[in-house]
Amino acid sequence: MTTQRPIAAPEFPAGLEWANTRRPIRLEDLRGRLVILDFWTFC
Repeated sequence: MTTQRPIAAPEFPAGLEWANTRRPIRLEDLRGRLVILDFWTFC
């Protein structure tokens, strides 16, 4: 059995527009927290 290293998530791209935040979010801000992602689109 081989052990695989965890894959790190990429940092969010600079210049994204964020809703309901005072400043852009960095992955370091979320480390150790429960994060729920809600994906939606306009159809």
